[in-house]
Parts: sequence; C-alpha cells; structure tokens
Amino acid sequence: MACFFRRNIASKLSNALGQSEETFISSLFAIPVSKKQQSSDFRLSVNSLLQNGSFSSADDTQTQTEALVQRLKPDNVVEEISVGCGVINFKISRTVLAEKILEKIHNDGHLFGVRSELFSSLQKGRTLVEFSSPNIAKKFHAGHLRSTIIGNFIANLKEAVGNDVIRMNYLGDWGMQFGLLGVGFQRFGSLEKLKVNPLQHLFDVYVWVNKEAESNECIWLAAREFFRQLEQGEAQALSLWQHFREISVEEYQRVYKRLGVHFDEYSGESFHQSQAQGVLQQLQQRGLMKTTEKGTGVVDLSSAKNMSFYSTVMRSDGTSLYITRDIAAAIARKEKYAFDEMIYVTDKSQEGHFQQLFGILLAMGHEWTQSCRHVPFGLVQGMKTRQGEVVFLEDVLDEARTRMLRNMKESRTTKELEDPEDTAEKVGISALIVQDFKGPLVSDYKFNWDKVLQAQGDTGVFLQYTHARLCSLMRMHGGDAEAAFDPSLLQELGSIAMLKHLLRYDEVLHRSLQDLQPKHLVNFLMTLCHLIATAHRTLPVKGSPAAQARARLQLFRGACTVLANGMRILGITPVEMM
Repeated sequence: MACFFRRNIASKLSNALGQSEETFISSLFAIPVSKKQQSSDFRLSVNSLLQNGSFSSADDTQTQTEALVQRLKPDNVVEEISVGCGVINFKISRTVLAEKILEKIHNDGHLFGVRSELFSSLQKGRTLVEFSSPNIAKKFHAGHLRSTIIGNFIANLKEAVGNDVIRMNYLGDWGMQFGLLGVGFQRFGSLEKLKVNPLQHLFDVYVWVNKEAESNECIWLAAREFFRQLEQGEAQALSLWQHFREISVEEYQRVYKRLGVHFDEYSGESFHQSQAQGVLQQLQQRGLMKTTEKGTGVVDLSSAKNMSFYSTVMRSDGTSLYITRDIAAAIARKEKYAFDEMIYVTDKSQEGHFQQLFGILLAMGHEWTQSCRHVPFGLVQGMKTRQGEVVFLEDVLDEARTRMLRNMKESRTTKELEDPEDTAEKVGISALIVQDFKGPLVSDYKFNWDKVLQAQGDTGVFLQYTHARLCSLMRMHGGDAEAAFDPSLLQELGSIAMLKHLLRYDEVLHRSLQDLQPKHLVNFLMTLCHLIATAHRTLPVKGSPAAQARARLQLFRGACTVLANGMRILGITPVEMM
C-alpha cells in the first residue's frame, strides 16, 4: 500500500534533512502508469520542499536535488533513487511492491486506501449532505437524477474515510403550488385513482388545474385561499397536504431503492415555515433588512453597501420566501446536528441563491457558514426514450433496464442468470452513473443511449463486465484465491503496471475529497479495468505452473477488491455475473 512506501521514503528524507516525516508525506506522489513503462514508482518535487521551508533557496533547485540524492541510501524496500529535473524518483523493490500491496488489500478489504496518512490533515467529523430534493405531489423528474447520484457519491466518499454522514432530502413541500393542487384535487381529484397511481394522478390534476387557471381567475382566488388555510394550519387543508406528502415520500423511496440510495431524514420547506418569521425578526433587529418602496424586505450584500448586490427575503405582505426558509433550515440543522460541514448539491442555476444564502448567514454572525459549500452541476441534454422526451426518472431507469436486457440477450458471452432483469437494472444504472461522472460536474453533456450502454470503452457496462469477469475467475479457482503466494513471481510488465496503479488509489480518493468530483475515481477505475483486461490476456491463471497461478490469482483478487470498493463509493452495486 502507498502509505507503507510513502512512510519509508519520508523516513529517509527526515533523517537527511532533520525534519519530521509528516513534512514530506504530502509532497510524495505515486507516478501514474504510462505506456513508457517508467521504472520509478514515487516522485518528490524539490520545489515543494522549497515552498514549505524544508530546503534553503540559496542554491539552484537542481544542485540541491542532486546533493539530496547523495544523502539518501537505497535499502531492501527502496532499491533505486535517481535524479530528475527538479525531482527525485524512487523505485520500489518489485517483490516488496507485490507483497505489501496485496497483503494490505487482503487485510483491509473495503477499508483499503482510506486508512492512508494522506487523510490525516483533512477535516473529519460530521458531514450533512443535502441532495435530491424533489417537489412533493409530482413524479420524480429526470432532472433530479444528477442531484441524487452526485449527493450519494459525496455521502459515500465522506463515509468511506470515516466521517459521520447525515443524508438529508429537503423536499419542495410548501408554496402557492399547493394552493393550486388543493383546489385542483377538490375539483378534479379521485381517491380511487390516487390509490392506484398516486403521483401520476396528482400530476394530471396539477396539469388540469393550471390549464383551468389560465382562463378562470376564480381558480387563482380559490388557490390563494387554500394556501392561506394551509399556512394557518386549518385541519382540512393540512390533512390533504399531509396525505399528498406521505404518498409522495413513499413513491420516492421506491425509486431511491432502485438507485441504491437512502436518506437519514426527509425534511422540507414546511418544517421551517414558522422559523422563517423568526429569521425575519432577527434580520430586522440586527438592522440587516431594509424595506423597499414596494414594501419588500431586502438584505444588502454588496461590499460597498450600495445595494448593487442584494437578496429579497420578505414579500410585501410580510410572508417569507424560499431563501428565508433556507436560512431557517441551515440554522436549525446546525443546532440539531452540530455538523462540521454542510454540502448542498443542486444544479448550477442556483449558484446565486447559495451565494446569497451564505452571505446572509455570515452577516447574521454564523461563522460556521464558512464550512458550508454548494456543489453545482450542469444539465443533461437529449435524454429520450423511444416514446420521446423523458419527463420522469422511472422512465429513464426502465429504459436503461430494457435496453440492457436486450443487449445481454444478444451477447454471446452472457451467462445464465437467476434474475436477468435485476442484473440488467444494476448494470443499466451503473451505465447512467458512469456517463454522468466522467467529466466535470458543472459541465452540461449530451446523453446518448448507444454510447452509455456500450460494452467496450469507458462505460459503466465495461466496469461491471470487468468485475463480473474477475468474480468468475475467483469462482473457477475456488480456494486458490486464499492460498499463500510468492510475490517474486509477479515481475511481468502487466503485473507491475497493475500494482503501480493500485499504489495511487489513496491519492485518487484524497483528490476526490478535496474537490468532490467523481471523475478522478471514474478515471482511476477505468484505467484499472483496461490494465486488468491486458493482464487477463497476458497473465493466464489456467495452464500456468501452480505457484505462478496462485500469485496471479492474488493479483486479480486484489484488483477485484479495489474495483468493487471504488464502484460502491460511486454508488454502483457490483454484479458478480453477467
């Protein structure tokens, strides 16, 4: 494992320069595998030592680099130390490399990579992640897919490195649309249809009532009256709203189960309606809220206090807005959960909203706002089923399963499966996730079913196929996968390339934690799959001498463990047969 080797190298540097080992840990990087087959495994940038004061800047960098190499001695772990241009390269003994990495993977299992000293300086503690957040009484829109899978990835990643994670679903469950829906249901609704297909019926009702309201002012008046009753807690209106909320959450949970996503709390705007009035009072008392000529309440967020950047927090009738409820929600969460950081996952159109939210919270004196962040994402374009433009997420999941099932039936390599639909579902969802995570989250991308579900190339299908293929290899050789092996038999280029790549796993997780982008982990796993595919061809287990077969089996077993670990962090359920 990288931490063992990094510590060994850091110890050499510590002895040579009289500094603590920790000084050098973050400056040592595993060298990515390339077609050039670089012989070195770790690299130290001497510039990084100049920056942290470990080196004098009196002589030029190259002179100091060469002088330092003279003071570092190889041993049975680091067998070669060489000078590069402003860098020092370290080559690990190939036998020790194989022994230590595969031993560490075997012992640590799902914790491999996350016990690295690289994480010692990162903030641990309690992380609250708000994600998905659909609007109740509406079917789960396809547009919520990105927030759901990105938020799930962030929660999984934080959990993997030891954070206490709270997964929060902040439902859109308040506002004038519920006045319209209430009136619509009173006029067009059917309790029978609500039982059969609840969210579809509520969606139909909402479409009908909006159409009616276009030509009938009475509908709007009735809707305002219904929402007034709701805000004042009148029993009949509240009961109907509560019923809509309960059946919505029940339906959402069914979709979340398909995606392998769960939440610790289903919150919503309604929870903070009364608290929002308290927020307005605080803003007034602190002199932060000004009243405009129209009677609306605003907070000046401009640095020059010239109203060039402000946020509206109160309507002219004194009622709160979405942002006011968000302020109340943030304060309530801090009081309830005492989180160390809070992460919001929404599309990039809300960047301005969060800039205002964090600005107001800081102005109110809540310094903990500095540990809050917004992770924005772009839009998906061209997501269609055979019926046309996709509106609902379930249609996307059904389409992925159907297409994948057809592809599996047409493939000559597909095995006899107990539940082919379940496998098709898992592989289809992994294809959606990988397609979404390949690039920067903030980028828009064009969706293409054929590319998403390809068995070759950097796709979720290729990821699952590689994992299933390794599982098949383990099943075929049974107990040999657990047997002792000779690490000196893993000297071929294919073996070394895989081992060198596995060295980087902790660095990839560390980088993902810093910017919360899944692309680093996706790219790592894809490269691992390509290396496995090459090794599968060039390093056969079957037909090789027994000792060599055992060693290769251990190598494939270690790769399979890391592949599955990474997939689970991404939110993908690995399949063992396909």
